Amino acid sequence: MSVRLGTEPPSAPPPPPARLGGTGRTRGPRRRIDWGRYYTWLVLAWLFTPIVFMVAFSFNDPAGKHNITWQGFTFKWYANAFAHPTLNEAMFNSVSIALLSMLIAGALGSLLGLALGRFSFRGKQLTNLVMFSAISAPEVVLGAALLSTFLMMNVTTGYWTTVVAHVMFCVSFVAITVRARVITLDPALEEAARDLGAGPFTTFRLVTLPMLFPAIMAGGLLAFALSIDDYIITTFVSGDVTTFPLWVWGATRVGIPPQVNVMGTLLFGVGLIMAVVNVVMANRRR
Repeated sequence: MSVRLGTEPPSAPPPPPARLGGTGRTRGPRRRIDWGRYYTWLVLAWLFTPIVFMVAFSFNDPAGKHNITWQGFTFKWYANAFAHPTLNEAMFNSVSIALLSMLIAGALGSLLGLALGRFSFRGKQLTNLVMFSAISAPEVVLGAALLSTFLMMNVTTGYWTTVVAHVMFCVSFVAITVRARVITLDPALEEAARDLGAGPFTTFRLVTLPMLFPAIMAGGLLAFALSIDDYIITTFVSGDVTTFPLWVWGATRVGIPPQVNVMGTLLFGVGLIMAVVNVVMANRRR
């Protein structure tokens, strides 16, 4: 039998699948259970359970002052969301302090992260140590240290001391987020911009800043969430200023009104929208 050049001899047919003895059934591959997927969904369910209860009880119609048992469905609390003046003032204080903390800590932390990720200078390791110490230190220690500092400087605690305190512990989170992004940047892109005639400021504005923008936004949103959520440090440095967490804690003694769940739901919705917008903008810039 002759075999033509350039052609392969016909391969033998594959062997038939093994059969289980006497049953006539074929033995197929075993299906492995993806336990990681179920574990992930379990953790997400655990994390979102309190939020689900908060959203659900914002539609509850309680008979008394305590909104802890389901009585009926209603929309009236959304129509009367701003019925408590002190709660409105506390929410305004929390949102305004969080926005200021996001802007100030975002600017300072971005510059610090850019310096730590790109340059080598004396005291860099000490700066990293101080930055991680601010993150790992207990909030009670930070709050007591800040209060002692303000008292020794004869500074009256209040709104602006709360802003300073929130900026202090948010800067480190922003700096770490931005530094991680700076380390992964390709320096050839900036070199190409300079070769094409762009100056340092133009290169930073048109090349570096757009690549850092997703990390800056992520750090700013993280600072906003940490600031508006803080209770312990705010207790030390707020003085006579009441924020939303402080108001809710004080209201537990007399009964939490349903408007608290309404404002919490609205705040969660705004934060979720901001996070989605950040993800969409980051995907478009890729």
